[in-house]
This record gives sequence, C-alpha cells and structure tokens, in this order.
Amino acid sequence: MGVVGALSEEPAAAKRMGKVRINEQGGDESRFLFPSSSGGRLSADAVQHALAKHVTAAQCPCPSLAKKRVTPHVLRHTAAMELLQAGVDRALIAIWLGHESLETTQIYLDANLQLKDAVLAKMKPLRSRPGRYRPDDQLLSYLKGL
Repeated sequence: MGVVGALSEEPAAAKRMGKVRINEQGGDESRFLFPSSSGGRLSADAVQHALAKHVTAAQCPCPSLAKKRVTPHVLRHTAAMELLQAGVDRALIAIWLGHESLETTQIYLDANLQLKDAVLAKMKPLRSRPGRYRPDDQLLSYLKGL
C-alpha cells in the first residue's frame, strides 16, 4: 500500500509513518524527519539545493524535467493535490501539511482545475448542449488584448 492508500485508509497513518521514520533515527518525536548534518532543521537553502541536485540527476533519464520548474513548494502542492484526488479528507491533508486551518488547505481545492471540471461536468443548465464551452475567435482575440 502506498502513502496515498495508507492515508485514505486511516487518518492516524500519516502520524505513524512519521513516527516510524523518527524511530529509525533512534530519537523521539522532537527530532526532524529530514535533519541537517548537525541534526537540526534543514534550512530553506539546503532543501532547495538538495532538490536541485536530484532534479539535475533525474534530467538524464527524464529530459523533460529540464523545462519544468521543480521547487519545494511545487512538490508540496503536488503531494497535497495527489492526496486530495485520491480521496483523502482535506482535514487530514491540512494536518499533514501543517496548516493551522482548513481555509489554508481550501486554497488547494480552489486551484484544482480538474476538480472544477468534474463539478462543472455534473451540472448542465436547462436547454443547453452538453459539453464544455468553446469561445469563438473574436472573444479569444478580445480577451488576449486585455
């Protein structure tokens, strides 16, 4: 069972997974999941450096990564969206991300176009043709000119 499966099965799974990692380090819950070489919190620069190193290494087998912007925030957002799309409750996602309120996590919901498309597909105004709206060239030209 993957991370998403474990999280959707039981809300306490995320916390248990963190505890397993901490126990592997031989410490208590006050230790960091990914500590620095001195055992403390990784700095933002250290995280960005490590990520850049691994993205560079991954570009050899996957050249399309060279054209993509991969940042810690992108990884965090992607993980949250994958959990959301897998059916994990947004309250659990908020806890996992360390959000203090569900409103912060709601931003991820608002930003997800696939979820919006799914909701819109379920709604059909009366006497309208099914399908997605396709603006004509004149409207597109006007909007591009704004």
